[in-house]
Amino acid sequence: MDTPERDAMRPSEQEAHRLDQADPGHRHLFHVPPADGGRYPQAAYLAGNSLGLQPRATRDELLADLDAWGRLGVEGHLEADRPWLPYHELLTGPVARLVGARPAEAVVMNSLTVNLHLLMVGFYRPAGQRTRIVIEDSAFPSDSYAVRSQARLHGLDPDATVVRLRPRDGEDTLRTADVLDFLAAEGDTVALVLLGGVNYLTGELMDIPAITAAGRAAGAVVGWDLAHAAGNVPLALHDWDVDFAAWCSYKYLNSGPGALAGVFVHERHLGRADLIRFEGWWSTEAATRFEMTPVSRPPATAEAWQVSNPPIFAMGPVRTSLELFDSVGMPALRERSVRLTGYLERLLDEVTAGRPLRVVTPRDPERRGCQLSVRIGGGSAGELTKRLRHEHGVIADAREPDVVRFAPVPLYSTYHDCWRVADALAATVEMPS
Repeated sequence: MDTPERDAMRPSEQEAHRLDQADPGHRHLFHVPPADGGRYPQAAYLAGNSLGLQPRATRDELLADLDAWGRLGVEGHLEADRPWLPYHELLTGPVARLVGARPAEAVVMNSLTVNLHLLMVGFYRPAGQRTRIVIEDSAFPSDSYAVRSQARLHGLDPDATVVRLRPRDGEDTLRTADVLDFLAAEGDTVALVLLGGVNYLTGELMDIPAITAAGRAAGAVVGWDLAHAAGNVPLALHDWDVDFAAWCSYKYLNSGPGALAGVFVHERHLGRADLIRFEGWWSTEAATRFEMTPVSRPPATAEAWQVSNPPIFAMGPVRTSLELFDSVGMPALRERSVRLTGYLERLLDEVTAGRPLRVVTPRDPERRGCQLSVRIGGGSAGELTKRLRHEHGVIADAREPDVVRFAPVPLYSTYHDCWRVADALAATVEMPS
């Protein structure tokens, strides 16, 4: 039902179109789903923090790799246009540039939580009183499960070993100062700090360099889960002195559901003989791999953390997406992200006023990526996102019981998408009587 408030918003739709003409992004490079409701043919897709859209180039490039298999069989390992044996190397340069790493420090392999476990095998080595693992209380459940299982692997009680840092009473996000204070006070008991670079629930961007410096000064190893940071915010992992990091590539990196993940290991750890790793065929140096010797000779690169030979058809979409990021560049994407997210924030300010809705993401652009999380005061987040989709063609992401996440992704989201979010919320969430 139209209301005076919605009628007042209609002129701003033209403003959204004008902004899109002035700041168009790269929507034309992606497939956008059709709308499942509302009056527009395409969905307003703001769920890229859960699953990114498919680049138009992905299908043809993946089919080209499949065709090589059909034409060449096993000889494709060396004779394909993109030979399979060194295929993973095609991704190394682009992914290193994306996260601010040196090429030797980065590799694409496995899935995110598998990579976290492979990294923690060597980097979480509890001893004496230094046994604790620090995470945020609102960490993604997979991270919580992973660190608890690592504690059990070492014969420790996960309830005593895992420290969950919480926001202050009445606040939604974890203050950097509180993390630093904890590390200053109790850092001598901490073996590993493992936080999310951008919190999946609130969209808060943590101060990665400050927390890394504090953790290392306390004698702890500092790792980062960058699932919601890679491709969303600029990263400089080498310069920030991060020990290790891992991230997925199906969210902001648009590589498809369950796509391969990435790993960073700082160069000071490369080639360390004392660092425990699980090994397999792809852990040994490529030049001697086919000598079939029984003892691995790992290279002094992040590739030493590989175990199995890479799945070529899973790597193809990651390569295609990384080339797109290389072409556009994170600085330009970050600038557009700040503009686009700021525009959505201003619209949400108008809609949430007087409604049981509250944005919980930090207002400072330096403390967030492109995600804005809205806490609803009544009803179910899942039910609200269903109504937004089926009644208005707006696709967002629910985190039950009460958080709806909107991510205006700078690669393909538009100002008109943002306007549609605000218009849909105004129509769907009633003012209190």
